[in-house]
Amino acid sequence: MAAGVGLSWPSKIARIPSSIPPSSPSRSPARRVVRMAVSLDEKQKTFSLQKSEEAFNAAKELMPGGVNSPVRAFKSVGGQPIVMDSVKGSHMWDIDGNEYIDYVGSWGPAIIGHADDEVLAALAETMKKGTSFGAPCLLENVLAEMVISAVPSIEMVRMVNSGTEACMGAIRLARAFTRREKIIKFEGCYHGHADPFLVKAGSGVATLGLPDSPGVPKGATYETLTSPFNDISTVKNLFDSNKGEIAAVILEPVVGNSGFIAPKPGFLSDLREVTKQNDALLVFDEVMTGFRLSYGGAQEYFGITPDLTTLGKIIGGGLPVGAYGGRREIMEMVAPAGPMYQAGTLSGNPLAMTAGIHTLKRLKEPGSYEYLTKITSELVVGIVDAGKKAGHAICGGCVSGMFGFFFTEGPVYEFADAKKSDTAKFAKFFRGMLEEGVYFAPSQFEAGFTSLAHTPEDIQRTIEAAEKVFRQL
Repeated sequence: MAAGVGLSWPSKIARIPSSIPPSSPSRSPARRVVRMAVSLDEKQKTFSLQKSEEAFNAAKELMPGGVNSPVRAFKSVGGQPIVMDSVKGSHMWDIDGNEYIDYVGSWGPAIIGHADDEVLAALAETMKKGTSFGAPCLLENVLAEMVISAVPSIEMVRMVNSGTEACMGAIRLARAFTRREKIIKFEGCYHGHADPFLVKAGSGVATLGLPDSPGVPKGATYETLTSPFNDISTVKNLFDSNKGEIAAVILEPVVGNSGFIAPKPGFLSDLREVTKQNDALLVFDEVMTGFRLSYGGAQEYFGITPDLTTLGKIIGGGLPVGAYGGRREIMEMVAPAGPMYQAGTLSGNPLAMTAGIHTLKRLKEPGSYEYLTKITSELVVGIVDAGKKAGHAICGGCVSGMFGFFFTEGPVYEFADAKKSDTAKFAKFFRGMLEEGVYFAPSQFEAGFTSLAHTPEDIQRTIEAAEKVFRQL
């Protein structure tokens, strides 16, 4: 049975294995998480967001829309945005005392679980020495060596402070190296909020149904060409009509910012071939997929090596971080080694480096990715089966610890397919799951994430909650 957003071809992409390897991480933070103290039925009776409502109403007077990142405002799902108080392992608690099984994971970084004891202890030791030096520190070397040894495409790496910053740097570098200006991106892929990328973007832009953002000059996006995801013929046509002008193709190798969309078999290898044929660079935005699909990211998982890679989220262990890297000859163009300028005050700060180092150490332990595949597959199969049994149009898929489902029959190969989803039904499902103690991303157009801290009990409890909510839709 395939669960790759309705995929029907034989492929390892998002396949739900008929028999899951029994291995599991030798050490899981979930073992330290206390069980939910009340049943799901009891939670529904006592579910209240009064304090969250009060705090959010106050926040709206202080911050645009009451949030510091748009999707948190629940605009596409309605209802009261939740103000969180604490996290541990696979669970979250809001300021009203409600407890949730969390499948957002701080939008991906919490792959070993929230507030891991070993990471927190290491951070406490590092803080004794200071939080930021504004100068080189040895920890930068350690994390850089770990990233270079893990990610096939990276021979040198530059640390930055966010995924947006990483993608900005990578595209500037691609343009500098090729001495060309045009880039190709894919509809529904999100590479941060920098001007060149806000063309048919995903993530919050898709969630809120916004047009291309006001304030972005035409000149900033004039050199940005777009193609539907999984459509190699359009990419080839763009190269044919822009001969010698395209610097790079940038994409999420598995889309997470317009929901979970896996690449068709051969799509990534075709991109690798066409970029080589046209002396353009292939850039994998692995801010989400890096160290999540496998220890070497999507490029290791699919066996396709790009020229440049952007990273974020997991490599900072939950602290602000980003990175871009690639072949040495390309990276040596970055200042001060070369003329392509990019800098950052907090880049490589000791706290982010420490959290990243200890997170990657844990991920390298035997059985980590087998366990993520096992629980995520069970979760997606359980939710999709429950939805279908209740008579709803739904499809879903996963790769390792990344997943998603759409309220449409599918298949979903690109953003246009994703937009056929019944977003009103998703909103009802989302709110119903909240009352049952399960926290999914508050948008149909965002991927979900599991962690090593999620237990089989978490997965079963989530499926049971979904069965209940589907019956009520």
